[in-house]
Amino acid sequence: MRIILMFLVVSLFSCTKENNDTENQLVHYFDYRDGIQSGGVKMIPITTPAGDFKVWTKRFGSNPKIKILLLHGGPAMTHEYMECFETFFQKEGFEFYEYDQLGSYYSDQPTESTLWTTERFVEEVEQVRQAIGADSSNFYILGNSWGGILGMEYALKYQKNLKGLLVANMMASAPEYGKYANEVLAKQMNPEVLKEVRVLESNNDFSNPRYMELLIPNFYNEHLCRLKEWPDGFNRSMKHVNGEIYTLMQGPSEFGVGGRLANWDIKNRLHEIAVPTLMIGARYDTMDPKAMEEQSKLVQKGEYLYCPNGSHLAMWDDQEVFMNGVIQFIKTVNEN
Repeated sequence: MRIILMFLVVSLFSCTKENNDTENQLVHYFDYRDGIQSGGVKMIPITTPAGDFKVWTKRFGSNPKIKILLLHGGPAMTHEYMECFETFFQKEGFEFYEYDQLGSYYSDQPTESTLWTTERFVEEVEQVRQAIGADSSNFYILGNSWGGILGMEYALKYQKNLKGLLVANMMASAPEYGKYANEVLAKQMNPEVLKEVRVLESNNDFSNPRYMELLIPNFYNEHLCRLKEWPDGFNRSMKHVNGEIYTLMQGPSEFGVGGRLANWDIKNRLHEIAVPTLMIGARYDTMDPKAMEEQSKLVQKGEYLYCPNGSHLAMWDDQEVFMNGVIQFIKTVNEN
């Protein structure tokens, strides 16, 4: 009887300890240490040559080994179309941050045009990194489209602070992207549709509703997002885009890059990136998937993820392949 009682006491103590440990872990997981709780949202102050501003971030989870910063596209889109990561990353216990870059909808939107340069955005990302307490032992950047440009540029200057880099759907050369858009993708369109698009572009008539009427069914639905019904987060991003910054940097045409990014090209510098890097391409993407694969071989520790059913937003329209590949890459890097 004494032995049985002792066994019960030990078992009860063990269960109580396990329950307490679990509760402590949960308390720590949801402890954002921000004073007043705001669901993980924090306006991070940044310093720029044009003054001090704040950018919107939202933190999910608490993991000292894995801190992922999501860089949205555009420039000047929003974090909203990247909300799909919430489902997958939270299941894995990753700590990650949604983030609206300066000028985007949820952050401050200054009008000083000198702010909209790649170099200035890189410094902003570095200040955000410092604010979230990330370093080379745990800091991952995942950038899509323009966010991929920003991620590669950040790595070229600050890779000493990175654990891993993920570039989704962004070629390392704007001129090569433009060539692919015009010589490959444009030729896949209905000739009559393309002819009308070219007329509108030659007349600089980009605000004409007819331009988007032609692009959405004939280009966007083929190469931007192939889902029959666009995700709500993507629709909100499209609604909230800062068109002034987008046009200034990206240019008004969807067939390649114009504006300040027209001559951007770091392809011959990719060999300088030494941190583990995942390049993600997709069959129907606006970016040449073969170029994305080549980039994975140009960096020092590169891997390639191909999404056979995906487009520019493969995180949505080839979600299983995209997310499984991304998660496996992060886990592998974390274990090494």
